[in-house]
Amino acid sequence: MSLLIFLIISYILLSISLYFVFQKAGTPGWQGLVPGWNVVVWCRLIGRKPWYAAWMLFPIVNFFIYAGICIDMVRSFRHYTFWQSVLAVVAAPFYFLYLGLTDKERYDGPTLIKEREYKAQLEAAKTDGNSRQLNKLMAANPYKKSGLREWAEAIIFAVFAAAFIRMFLIEAYVIPTSSMEDSLLVGDFLFVSKAHYGIRMPQTIAMVPLLHNRLPFDAGESYFKKPNVPYKRLKAIETIDRNDLVVFNYPEGDSVYIFPGRTWSVYDFRRGSIPTGQAQQIKTGRKKLVVRPMDKKDHYIKRCVAIPGDSVQIRDRLLLINGKPADNPSKLEYMYTVTAPPGINTRNFSKWGISTEDAVAPSIYILTEEQRQKIQALDSNISIEHLDIGRLDANPMKIFPSDPEHFPNWTVDNFGPLWVPKKGVTINIDLNNIALYQRIIGVYEGNELRIADNKIFINGKESSTYTFEMNYYWMMGDNRHNSEDSRVWGFVPEDHVVGKPLFIWFSLKEGQLSKGINWNRIFTSADKR
Repeated sequence: MSLLIFLIISYILLSISLYFVFQKAGTPGWQGLVPGWNVVVWCRLIGRKPWYAAWMLFPIVNFFIYAGICIDMVRSFRHYTFWQSVLAVVAAPFYFLYLGLTDKERYDGPTLIKEREYKAQLEAAKTDGNSRQLNKLMAANPYKKSGLREWAEAIIFAVFAAAFIRMFLIEAYVIPTSSMEDSLLVGDFLFVSKAHYGIRMPQTIAMVPLLHNRLPFDAGESYFKKPNVPYKRLKAIETIDRNDLVVFNYPEGDSVYIFPGRTWSVYDFRRGSIPTGQAQQIKTGRKKLVVRPMDKKDHYIKRCVAIPGDSVQIRDRLLLINGKPADNPSKLEYMYTVTAPPGINTRNFSKWGISTEDAVAPSIYILTEEQRQKIQALDSNISIEHLDIGRLDANPMKIFPSDPEHFPNWTVDNFGPLWVPKKGVTINIDLNNIALYQRIIGVYEGNELRIADNKIFINGKESSTYTFEMNYYWMMGDNRHNSEDSRVWGFVPEDHVVGKPLFIWFSLKEGQLSKGINWNRIFTSADKR
């Protein structure tokens, strides 16, 4: 709301400043107060055709159009320097008021027309071979820019153009972990479309361009939390379907501890998921909590296995959606215990896509079914068995919804059933199921949730039902035994959705240039099912 008030006040000030600028330019001042028409007149005063004002109706493009006509307005008053142009963009209402109210300032005519006329005189002098006139025109040329200024303007434009494209249309993304193997590999560089699932308008607007949430060299966050704007998403090109790849903001990423190479949430700390040494730094206060707005949470990429209204269940690693086996990708990975005789030949492991990261521990590998069969074919004496993942970590608090009393024996391989919330649907809530939807009600949808005297209170009222305000999704990694996904932190709200991966534009073997390039993956689809 504060930003909306700021924008309204800024527009009023701009209109008032145009009133005085128009008068000085010999145009009735009242035209500067008429929304829409004032931009048409503005374009005419700088030498643009009236239809040029229509560009202001196009989102994203209008930012650049506005900057250009602000600069051309002050140039029409013979203000040509670099810093005058910068000031025209960042403080147009105040600069225009100065131009309109200061007696010494004079409107010189439409700058774009006058610039074209001046260039025509230069060309005529060159054509006629009139070096004296040419030198005179060059020396007095008010439109000439130094090489340094040309470079500075080009760099500024490139940075902001790239920032706007990244913010609204397409963003580059790199796969940092193996949670999506063997579909997406560590070291894959993707382009992600932000338009397919609907362009999400920025909420945090004061930031360092081209950086998501951290400054280089661990110098802190790269944005200011204020001002901000409410969540708004433009119309989507397509809906999220089952098995679509989705980039989204990490749902538990609102409160995090940042360590070299890894970010942990405060909820990881409460569940006991953080290694002892790092947990000790948190307990002693040496590591400070970083609180982030929703659109500045870390980016994750997973596969949407269930959409709003679906029922999810896992039985002995088999994913069931609405009671039926899911249509899984062909390259799912699981952990296996591999018992092999001494001297087994492993030189082809890398060729088969079995990386060093897939060797979790001695005799424990993360494998696709195809990789399992290839290892088995090496020697009939090799024994390969599915690993009971619960043996590695039996802490029930690490499994959503972290409530073993009401949801006993849930593991990554045996989970559910649970229902994925759908917008507008009302469900019954009680102490037996509130853990599933507690974060949705109290955090994602912004209600005051309190449990007291074995009763549930929402916004101060005792409640036995709840109606969902958003759609939610269930996301899982294709590497089913090495993926922190919805089985750990639950549902992904629709307002956390960032975009759809399009294609892989570059790929490094195991994420390291020293190990080579995956040439066969470059410019291929991001969704290899």
